[in-house]
Amino acid sequence: METHTVFIAFGLTLFAGLSTGIGGALAYFTKRTNTKFLSVALGFSAGVMIYVSFVEIIVKARDALGAEMGETSAAWATAAAFFSGIFLIGIIDKLVPSFENPHEIHNIEEMHENGDQAKDPKLLRMGLFTALAIAIHNFPEGLATFTAALSDPSLGISIAIAIAIHNIPEGIAVSVPVYYATGNRKKAFWYSFLSGTAEPIGALIGYLVLMRFFSDMMFGLVFAMVAGIMVFISLDELLPTAHKYGEHHLAIYGVICGMMVMALSLLFFM
Repeated sequence: METHTVFIAFGLTLFAGLSTGIGGALAYFTKRTNTKFLSVALGFSAGVMIYVSFVEIIVKARDALGAEMGETSAAWATAAAFFSGIFLIGIIDKLVPSFENPHEIHNIEEMHENGDQAKDPKLLRMGLFTALAIAIHNFPEGLATFTAALSDPSLGISIAIAIAIHNIPEGIAVSVPVYYATGNRKKAFWYSFLSGTAEPIGALIGYLVLMRFFSDMMFGLVFAMVAGIMVFISLDELLPTAHKYGEHHLAIYGVICGMMVMALSLLFFM
């Protein structure tokens, strides 16, 4: 495996993870949430991730496994790994209490209302756990971005952008409770920014643990799990959040645009 490919994969994962800071910055510098933009953007991200999971990642995973175990066994192994990825991210999501779940929707406006209620020290624990919760959620996303980029840098770019868009409202979700915990907008921004470091950490741990055993078999299984993780994120987090932020049709238009852009990018790089 070439060193520059590994660095590219880490760089893309770092970009995707730290984009939570964009959400934190929006909450820091603006007073209103552009709900229509977020709705379309989240739908776009879901479209990219769903399309690439079923059209590209699953196919590559099955091909890699097929070289090791034959077509029929590879199909079964791919399906098992795919649903294992869904199960893994579902368990992580289930273990985080809803009141500390970073995917619970928040608006920037919340930081400009009821200013007298800020600086409540009792909320500090919630603020810290919110940042921790998003870090836990971002861990498998980092592994997904890194693995995709390692296989195909052009594919990794598309997934990194989709994950980055997905992380913007997560940054807002971290900033709001941290602000209410501390009354400090700057601290709220930095917590949201730093919570995204879980993604490159996830990539690093994945690299250190998995790469020593890297083979077509390992690649196929991990890649199929990545597809499951991304489909779950899209269906459980992105689309419901896009719907809450804006109109139903805006979210669907975003999904279709995301699929079209992903399809064109794959065709251009054939």
